[in-house]
Amino acid sequence: MTRAEGDGLAALVAPARFGKFVSVGAVGAVVDFAVITLLVEVGSLDPTLAKVGSAEAAIVAMFVMNERWTFATHGAAGLGNLLRRFAKSNVVRAGGALWALGVLHVLTTYGDVWYLLANGVGIGTGLFINYVFESVATWKVHR
Repeated sequence: MTRAEGDGLAALVAPARFGKFVSVGAVGAVVDFAVITLLVEVGSLDPTLAKVGSAEAAIVAMFVMNERWTFATHGAAGLGNLLRRFAKSNVVRAGGALWALGVLHVLTTYGDVWYLLANGVGIGTGLFINYVFESVATWKVHR
């Protein structure tokens, strides 16, 4: 890690890390879309309810990938620290997930938008919320 990647705002806007985060987010979106589609089409759940399950499945998948790749050089070693980061990541990503859930609900309920399109809009706009808070709160890249 270069000095610029490890200091304050420069660490937050590091292009390589953001690229990794977006790549992980793309995989998380695939997981999210697969689960929401399964829950709606096979499980006959309402899209808003299905989003809760699909978001958590994506959160777990993305945490594992971010831990091993995007933020591999950040965060203290040890099982306790790993579990704390996992819990914190779930709390932090809950903000982005709630945002995505709200977008999906509003667009499908009041805008008559197809649930998969609404899900994509929510995920896409929540990406920046998640990146900032994951970088600062979970892996503390600014230190």
